[in-house]
Amino acid sequence: MSTASPQKRYDAVIFIGRFQPPHRGHLDVLLRALALAKKVCILIGSTDKPRTIKDPFSFEERREMLASMLSAEDRERVTVTAVQDSTYNDGDWLRWTQDAVAAELGETSSKKIALIGHEKDASSYYLRMFPQWELIDVKAPEDISATEIREQLFAERSNSFVQWAVPAPVFAWLEQFRKRPEFAQLKSEAEFIAGYKKAWAAAPYPVTFVTVDALVVHSGHILLVRRRSEPGRGLWALPGGFVNQDERLETACIRELREETGLKLPEPVMRGSLKDRQVFDHPHRSLRGRTITHAFLFHFPLGELPRVKGSDDADKAQWIPLNVLATMRNVMFEDHFDIAHHFLSKL
Repeated sequence: MSTASPQKRYDAVIFIGRFQPPHRGHLDVLLRALALAKKVCILIGSTDKPRTIKDPFSFEERREMLASMLSAEDRERVTVTAVQDSTYNDGDWLRWTQDAVAAELGETSSKKIALIGHEKDASSYYLRMFPQWELIDVKAPEDISATEIREQLFAERSNSFVQWAVPAPVFAWLEQFRKRPEFAQLKSEAEFIAGYKKAWAAAPYPVTFVTVDALVVHSGHILLVRRRSEPGRGLWALPGGFVNQDERLETACIRELREETGLKLPEPVMRGSLKDRQVFDHPHRSLRGRTITHAFLFHFPLGELPRVKGSDDADKAQWIPLNVLATMRNVMFEDHFDIAHHFLSKL
């Protein structure tokens, strides 16, 4: 059913979401936006992430699913644009979002623009970051959780819930996706995470894990490891791991660095090269649960690159040129790209 009408309240409505996957609630909001505006700009977030059970579908796949939900006439009035994430810098994300809107609409000061969404919980605070746009707070008729859709999909339980929760064309797309190798990898990750959380379910209170990560910069290169196992098997990461009960954070970081990379620089040299440290504590930074990491920057401006070799939890350790790192956001584990960006922006 087309939403075309000669009378529109707004020149454009902005609809921001992850759409992992698009579901009936998204469609209800989208149709409401189309009824109110001449044009709807959908901004898809998390477009620069590797596949995980939280972000299983690429930007192009989500754009394809969104298009499948609309009539041909409505698709003519909808644009779909990618916006990358910035886990620890809302200012960056805000500018990128403004840039995406300007790229679609051109000069916006003379246009009547609105932002549509629903303030369901603390994660919806972004809706208040754009005071120049009127906020349309609209709740979908049915409260559908994309998280539950993903859980049901990767557990391969009865598909009755998934089939109910998403429009028919999206369900057909998901059924085809289940036949692809990417689905098998995601299913394996889902099983690992479920088992990991089950192992801690008997704890008398929610568990918070403490980890350390090492950012070693040497002669214009950064030291990365490729993960051997779930979660994030095959992704690149900063060397690091969990803190033992009997060690301090800095000691844990140097130990994990050596275990995963075979880096044999003397400990006094490592400690002397320590230039910065920072806590990274986004509540959803890890699929394993609440995980707070303490990251340490070790900087060697000059010299020959020391020999490294993957071991322990890493199947490979490698010195990566910093200009190459800038292109690796979509193959980096968890928030490790953002952690690296934080430190490197200050060097």
